[in-house]
Amino acid sequence: MFQIRICTLLFLSSLLVLPAQQPKKLNSSEIYEAVQKLNVLASVLYIAAHPDDENTRLISYMSNEVKARTAYLSLTRGDGGQNLIGPEIRELLGVIRTQELLAARRVDGGKQRFSRANDFGYSKHPDETLEIWNKNKVLSDIVWTIRNFKPDIIINRFDHRSPGTTHGHHTSSAMLSVEAFDLANDASKYNTQLQLTETWQPKRLFFNTSWWFYGSEENFEKADKSNMLNFDIGVYYPTKGLSNNEVAALASSQHLCQGFGRLSQRGTQQEYIEFLKGDPLDNNNNIFAGIDTSWNRIKGGKAIGDILNKVESEFNFVNPASHLPQLLKAYKLIQTVENKHWKAVKTKELKAIIEACAGLYLEASSNTPNATPNSNITLNLEVLNRSSANISLASYKLSTLSNGISKNMEMSENQKLNFEEGIAIPANTNYTTPYWLNKKSTLGMYHVEEQELIGLPETPRAIFVDFNLNIEGTPITISKPVVYRYSQPDKGELYRPFEIIPEVSASIADKVFIFENDQQKEIEVTVKAGRDAIEGFVQMAYPNDWNVYPSKQKVEIANKGDIQKVVFTVIPPKNQSEGLITPMVNINGEFYTDELIEIDYVHIPYQTVLMPSESKVVRLNIEKRGNNIGYIEGAGDVVPESLRQIGYNVTIIKPEQISPENLTNFDAIVVGIRAYNVVEELKFKQRYLLDYVENGGNLVVQYNTNRGLKVDDLAPYDLKLSRDRVTDENALVRILEPNHPILNFPNKITIRDFEGWVQERGLYFPNEWSQEFTPLLASNDKGESSKEGSLLVAKYGKGNYIYTGLSFFREFPAGVSGAYRLFANLLSAGKEDNSNLKD
Repeated sequence: MFQIRICTLLFLSSLLVLPAQQPKKLNSSEIYEAVQKLNVLASVLYIAAHPDDENTRLISYMSNEVKARTAYLSLTRGDGGQNLIGPEIRELLGVIRTQELLAARRVDGGKQRFSRANDFGYSKHPDETLEIWNKNKVLSDIVWTIRNFKPDIIINRFDHRSPGTTHGHHTSSAMLSVEAFDLANDASKYNTQLQLTETWQPKRLFFNTSWWFYGSEENFEKADKSNMLNFDIGVYYPTKGLSNNEVAALASSQHLCQGFGRLSQRGTQQEYIEFLKGDPLDNNNNIFAGIDTSWNRIKGGKAIGDILNKVESEFNFVNPASHLPQLLKAYKLIQTVENKHWKAVKTKELKAIIEACAGLYLEASSNTPNATPNSNITLNLEVLNRSSANISLASYKLSTLSNGISKNMEMSENQKLNFEEGIAIPANTNYTTPYWLNKKSTLGMYHVEEQELIGLPETPRAIFVDFNLNIEGTPITISKPVVYRYSQPDKGELYRPFEIIPEVSASIADKVFIFENDQQKEIEVTVKAGRDAIEGFVQMAYPNDWNVYPSKQKVEIANKGDIQKVVFTVIPPKNQSEGLITPMVNINGEFYTDELIEIDYVHIPYQTVLMPSESKVVRLNIEKRGNNIGYIEGAGDVVPESLRQIGYNVTIIKPEQISPENLTNFDAIVVGIRAYNVVEELKFKQRYLLDYVENGGNLVVQYNTNRGLKVDDLAPYDLKLSRDRVTDENALVRILEPNHPILNFPNKITIRDFEGWVQERGLYFPNEWSQEFTPLLASNDKGESSKEGSLLVAKYGKGNYIYTGLSFFREFPAGVSGAYRLFANLLSAGKEDNSNLKD
């Protein structure tokens, strides 16, 4: 019991303290759990649409209680969501959410898979979803996952029978899963996949239902459950010191960019799944009824099971190495089985257990966090046997070399071996970047040609080391990716993935430049060296009706990692125009046009992303009144930077700075997206903001969700938020009050100002408001009633209160001209009497 308590403490610390990048080292409790899973030959595939859709309670239950090999197939990477922890949106947000899913799976014990579907934002109906996605390709990706993962059971998160009642992506995930259930075993469907895999027929398909799908707990209580199975997902795991629902809460709390940090739960809790198709159920509430999930499932498996079941029943928590002889015997038997799928799966699992039982420490660490193709690095190899087992290092093989390096050295107990190897990175080594971003995507799909990559959560590492060991007479090869291990005085030991980067990268800080007149702007380009001794020049690609000078500038950077900044003068045309500018760095005749983006959050591994380095330039005919804007930040957006682009002086107002005396000098105050959902202090500061309006101020409030508001009174008059939204960015916008000052001053707003919008018109519109509010615009998605709450204006005292659910936070980064013109009007509200003045 004492050993189990120690292991429990270690498990908790590994979840809550250790950096996300640090390699996993199994303690005795975790080794025992791995042995339990090793003895179960069963697989479950859970399918939904987005990161954070997954039911971590059920995934954890299947993985940790049932001990089944469990995976979550998220059709998208969540690129269309919002980001509560930083500025990354779209593709970069998808990278973060991918890693958050992997972090969640490290907690709940599941695996992670994806399709090539691109999260294009909220969709109200699967018809729209499947029109924007390439249905055939997404379906083929699900079939590919089924054929490779070979699940006995598939569980859908959503109901395929209720289109139009929830997110179109949700229903589509279920509809496609139902279809793929049968297609995966049809050799005539997606037959090119069969060059790399084989057909597979899952045994059963379920829908993970709950009271939510029935409208209320009362309705669900009355529902016919004869076709359902239920599980107590509140079971307690003594080896973890946690209940299953606590593990699940820790897993879902990894979705920090979506605000999913939550309190854990404990105690009995029922989960239901509804049988949809496949082999009939029995009466024993057994999801695997009729499926042999023991080693007897495969030919030659009984002898393996006899060995490993004994290891499990007699597991030595004090000295796991005592089981090495049996584990090695089982390992050799597994190599003889005919079933290629289970042979591969269980060999990988067993090698990890053998490594942990022997206390092996195998690491290949680079002397630098990154390198370029055709460059040299030094690897520090550490090899350590922390058991009394007879182990030797026969050789190791670097992935960059064709032959291994012979060693034939005994690994005496706890006697560390260190080796240093200088290696050359091959010239044809691919850069480290998310593989699905290598080619330009469409609105609905990522473009991935290599079949073997489809579905993988991340790009396989390019540089690794195979350690060829002999353990008690049995040869075993254990592979380790090269990492970068370092320390910081205030953080201790840290790890980063080792990454391959270009010789040089170039970036422009702002992704949109708005030219409010025909005056030139100075645009700074930052060139970063990926190696020492960079020499070349940088020039700009730009639209035909624009001008840039000088034509090119010399680049000389002595040291890797250093930067050089150069400034180009960009001259806009006289008339309204837009296009892209791209810095192009020429090194020895080769042009480099990518930006190297680094994503660094403590809860996920360090990420390097290569994206085309380009910025949008917009020559905009725009007028504005007022200059000093106060901005209260919410969940994160680039609106302040965007307003500075058109000449406003924007001051960030911290919640503690909101006071009558600090607000009086602003021409307008803007409240950031979801501020009333995430900024606790606003419950105490709202009265000052409303007083500011009453005394003649202009307050612009951007969208908030209708749940979790921190204030009782969002506006000076009755205003009720809803889930109303218009997801079609091209939906017709109708001007309800064409003579209203906000639509005429200082810019005349017309239907043309709503052309070129991206992702959506807006979201979480109010659906009820008092008579003091005037709705200015109306729009709706196809087949829906008119939504008139996207832009509401009310006079309050001497000032103006404006609430808008329009997605300015998406339109500004895309350089949408009309969005800037309309927002300038919102900020200019009430200044018509001073129209003879122009800032």
